[in-house]
Amino acid sequence: MKQKKAVVLFSGGLDSTTALCWAMSRGCVCEAVSFDYGQRHKRETLSARRIARMLGVKLYEIKLVFPWLGVSSLVDPEKRLPDLGLSKIGAGKTIPSTYVPGRNLVFASIGVSLADAVGAGAVVMGPNVIDYSGYPDCRPEFYSALEKAVAAGTREGAAGRKIKLLTPLIRLSKKEIIKLALKLKAPLKYSWSCYAGGSRPCGSCDSCKLRTKGFKDAGIPDPALK
Repeated sequence: MKQKKAVVLFSGGLDSTTALCWAMSRGCVCEAVSFDYGQRHKRETLSARRIARMLGVKLYEIKLVFPWLGVSSLVDPEKRLPDLGLSKIGAGKTIPSTYVPGRNLVFASIGVSLADAVGAGAVVMGPNVIDYSGYPDCRPEFYSALEKAVAAGTREGAAGRKIKLLTPLIRLSKKEIIKLALKLKAPLKYSWSCYAGGSRPCGSCDSCKLRTKGFKDAGIPDPALK
């Protein structure tokens, strides 16, 4: 029986590490893609390399240069990262300063390009609409619409071989994602979620707070802090 191929968008963070292990647990031969788009730090890139190597997954590292991305505090180190209470993260109508315009659209498109080139039947991603910071490109309707465009605009789609956009974590809480990761034996010890970089997570950014809450709710210490 021919093994299934999947492309995984892989940042080296908690969610994408879980998504990669999820795809592998379903029997997929995976190729992963990570992105350097001018983030404040290289820690997540280093995590992606290490985890991909540990799991025996081929990793493509893509460098993207967008001169206009200085509008995001995730990219511009001179902009202050938001420091909100957990109850306020994603609760308002204002999109946070860490939003990178069109990021997930660009990442998904590159993943689709690779899938179309190698004959993979799926692009696996780790967006989440429950415990998230209010990004519009983390919502299920975005991926549903994009999947239709992929079917209409790719070689695989034209041949009747649909490239699925799989978002297995999209409706899970951080607690549920962590429990799934542990079940899959995902190497979370080596994952990196902090927006700020540094030798240890800052504990103040949205991503750190959501990760901390997830491990607390799951009743498990974060192995990355040991």
